[in-house]
Amino acid sequence: MSESWPENKITLDDVCHFIIDSEHKTAPTQDEGFPMIRTPNIGPGYFIMDGVRRVSEETYRDWTRRGRPQAGDLILAREAPVGNVAMVKPGMIVCLGQRTVLMRPDSSVVEPAYLTYLLLGDEVQGHFSSVANGATIHHLNLKDLRSMVLPVLPDLITQRKIAAVLSAYDYLIENNTRRIALLEEMAQALYREWFVEFRFPGHETTEFVEDEQGRRPKEWEQTQVGKRVELRYGKALKADERKPGPYPVYGSGGIVGRHILPLSEGPGIIVGRKGNVGAVYWSDEAFFPIDTVYYVRSTLSLHYLFFNFQRQNFINNDAAVPGLSRNQAYSLPLLVPEPSVLQQFDVVIEAIFGDVKSLNSRNANLRSTRDLLLPRLISGELDVSELDIRLSGSLTSFPYVSEDDQFEQAPS
Repeated sequence: MSESWPENKITLDDVCHFIIDSEHKTAPTQDEGFPMIRTPNIGPGYFIMDGVRRVSEETYRDWTRRGRPQAGDLILAREAPVGNVAMVKPGMIVCLGQRTVLMRPDSSVVEPAYLTYLLLGDEVQGHFSSVANGATIHHLNLKDLRSMVLPVLPDLITQRKIAAVLSAYDYLIENNTRRIALLEEMAQALYREWFVEFRFPGHETTEFVEDEQGRRPKEWEQTQVGKRVELRYGKALKADERKPGPYPVYGSGGIVGRHILPLSEGPGIIVGRKGNVGAVYWSDEAFFPIDTVYYVRSTLSLHYLFFNFQRQNFINNDAAVPGLSRNQAYSLPLLVPEPSVLQQFDVVIEAIFGDVKSLNSRNANLRSTRDLLLPRLISGELDVSELDIRLSGSLTSFPYVSEDDQFEQAPS
């Protein structure tokens, strides 16, 4: 702790106009409307809007009577994951879902962006973990949250300089994330163009036929998944058995950790077997699939199979525990294009996936650097007083949303 930053006794409640939770439990959701932020939608410093649930205007009005989220407000997860917090940015119109907390910082005392980073620091996150309680699910209660003493609170100029340094990394990460999303959309569009709409190179002179599966190029093979693909079972690897290492561990919800050894070399495809049934993931690197997933072995183009599997009708066939039967998956139809078409597809997709891999690597490095800087800046170990950072008011306009989402105008 810097000598110029003595330990204070200021609580979170002291620096916020209010700290409130969602008084509502459930609400009917719909395809369109106002986004409802639940705990799965709150990442460490950003909102995850992919798959967000939405509510009607009537529900939005009712659920925001006590406090309507506005730019600079913080939304925190009280449960699973405990302590994740992100800042509302301009134009973001949302309401609180279950087990979330809305905080409105007093900007005359604390910079909202700085408070976000402070709450994400190891000291505060450790405090959240220690006070979280509950019979089955750990959670934060409002009393503990409001009375939590902030570890350090420098002057506003210093707060803004610290937030500006850290948010510069988040800004680069966000830009890279948007570029990754565009590249993934390009890859999906190319697959649809070639293998759904059949506008592949040379389609003008290709003979087509009709069969029970529909229209297809005559020379392409119509077969079943099981004839050309092997779905191998993952292997049990409990969280307490994993040794931190470089290899991602995949469950049916995606990456669930890392391990010192892989089970499969990369690149590879992972398919959800239990839980998130039929979810399809791609791994550029060697990986460890656990026993809730399958991983793919095939002599066919893995790039082609990755996109094909995303369109397959993988269904649950177990009434008690949702699961994907391998026999059911093997019986699904599979259209196999001519080798020359697949080769051309691979050339283009490999270039796109290469760019995605490079951007993901850059983001990993940026996050690592930011996470190393965060505790040193927050504690005052790194002095920002001499940094020539031009500040103009609050930093609430910095991008803190992880998805390129369009937010509706709030009703008056």
